Amino acid sequence: MAAPITKTQELKPTTQQVAISEKVRQQIEDLTKKNQIALPTNYSPENALKSAWLLLNEAKKDGKPVLQACTAVSIQNTLFDMVIQGLSPAKKQCYFIPYGTQLQLSRSYLGTIAVTKRLKGIKDVKAHVIYDGDTFETEYDIKTASVVVKSYKPNFSTIDITKILGVFAVILGEDGPIHTEIMTMAQVRAAWNQGQMKGNSGAHKNFTEEMAKKSVINRACKAYWNTSDDSDLLIEAINNGADSEDEPKYDSKNLIEEANYEVQQEEETTEKVIIDAEVYDTSQDHEATGEAPF
Repeated sequence: MAAPITKTQELKPTTQQVAISEKVRQQIEDLTKKNQIALPTNYSPENALKSAWLLLNEAKKDGKPVLQACTAVSIQNTLFDMVIQGLSPAKKQCYFIPYGTQLQLSRSYLGTIAVTKRLKGIKDVKAHVIYDGDTFETEYDIKTASVVVKSYKPNFSTIDITKILGVFAVILGEDGPIHTEIMTMAQVRAAWNQGQMKGNSGAHKNFTEEMAKKSVINRACKAYWNTSDDSDLLIEAINNGADSEDEPKYDSKNLIEEANYEVQQEEETTEKVIIDAEVYDTSQDHEATGEAPF
């Protein structure tokens, strides 16, 4: 009688997985030697690939394992794009969506911030909500030919997701703001309307402020990416990683699958941030801001 299969045996990589991982590693190694890419110092491609395989081994499409439904080439290209961008599935910076026989990489808002911070001179990306009753003023900076935030004074008593006037995001460099993006709530809802859920998901209704921040962050980062002088290979990989508000490229069934997955991830992540914020003791860190990473 055959011995039962253990969990360790179940997770053992298949010959196909080993071959694909080795090809991705070789591609990355070759590009690194040619100085065409520079991965973050604390990023481990091996760990990212292991996390990816754990997710892919459990993923299914129409009842069929994704690894059987999708072509080996599309799986390899997706994992390659993930590593080029320095993304980690374990940190919910990206996830994988099958479109027919093609596997695609989809980036979360956390991933969008992470890849933007990889560009030269970028220190961080911040976003804030403007509520009715807050003080918010902008001005035109003639030196940079851009609109910048002149004054922003939030009022704690005005926080109400039904009274959001708009949001803004700032890409920070070593010496201060580099790019500012401002959106009215009407513009945010218009962006949501481009997605399959039309802004009517549970995440959009219950965590309106966080989803609005996500929208303005996406717009700010996209506006900056293609004006960067960083590696074309990195920028190409960044542009390959779609988010849920991109214009539809696939059939409606696949878009619904992606939208549902996106909503699930947003709700889980946002709930965790809220819980963490409630128990976080700022006395342990005098520099803590208490802001959620959106």
